[in-house]
Amino acid sequence: MDSTKVVFLTNLADVLIDKVLSYAPDGYEIVVLGKSSTEENRISEARSADFLMCYGNNPSDDVLRSMERCRLVQTLAAGYDSMNLDLITKLGIPLANNGGANSWAVSDQAILLILAIYKQLLACNTSTRSGRWLEPITGQNTFELANKKVGILGIGNIGKQVAKRVQAFDSEVQYHDMNRLDEATEKELNVSYVSLDELFETSDIVTCHTPLTKETRHIVNSRRLSMMKSSAILINTSRGPVVDEMALISALMEGEIAAAGLDVFEKEPVDPDNPLLKMDNVVATPHMAGTTWDTWSRRAKFAFQNMERVRRGESPQAVVNIVD
Repeated sequence: MDSTKVVFLTNLADVLIDKVLSYAPDGYEIVVLGKSSTEENRISEARSADFLMCYGNNPSDDVLRSMERCRLVQTLAAGYDSMNLDLITKLGIPLANNGGANSWAVSDQAILLILAIYKQLLACNTSTRSGRWLEPITGQNTFELANKKVGILGIGNIGKQVAKRVQAFDSEVQYHDMNRLDEATEKELNVSYVSLDELFETSDIVTCHTPLTKETRHIVNSRRLSMMKSSAILINTSRGPVVDEMALISALMEGEIAAAGLDVFEKEPVDPDNPLLKMDNVVATPHMAGTTWDTWSRRAKFAFQNMERVRRGESPQAVVNIVD
């Protein structure tokens, strides 16, 4: 086969770029363009690219329009809400995400946030270090995952991994997704489908794993938060705008729900003065759930395997748009 040109738009550190590129097949020409690269340079390189690969550094519309021979836009991330999906689709180019390469990492984070809340981890860490032994623990404010009903909002690659993990803690799992699983998959995963309202009304834990789309923006709003049990907790490791942040602040302040674990926010980086960061019943992390050393090999392998599929005339996997 002829040489294959890949333009890699990224803001990754050199050591991570080297890790990703170590999985490139022989005969691939990789052009790495960081955030300091000029728009003119990006357009020039993209014009002759067979593939565009992105992570944390997305192409402008002009760059997308310049891609005369591009056969696939491949992101190393799971989310694609920051990409101009409509334009990519109009140009007839498939856009693929990472195929679940970070699903273990993100689902681990969801469990971490749940347990940090249930076991009063942050308060206990602070009190232990300051000599206030057992001060936060009343015997009434710590809980187990066993026998809790976990509601998963969005049961894609990450949601499925969350289901497996919480079941290891003897939790019951229900889910809602706009695309219901087939009966065999539901049985295999031991999960039950419920309506969106029932998910919020009956779950002890609601954990969000849906992509951000027009339909899912603020899907967790004041009405749905008011449906939740006062003892329930909300976890979000998907995208910040899936949750109406002002409604969440109100629900936490008014005691409509007990607590929240958040890896994502509506505006990132989150404002240090955001009221959520001042609340003792909120555990917050800086949108890092999917970022582990372990994920880079899986992200890179999947990306280059997808390009190889296209080179062989096969359809790429994990495509999020429909092209003619």
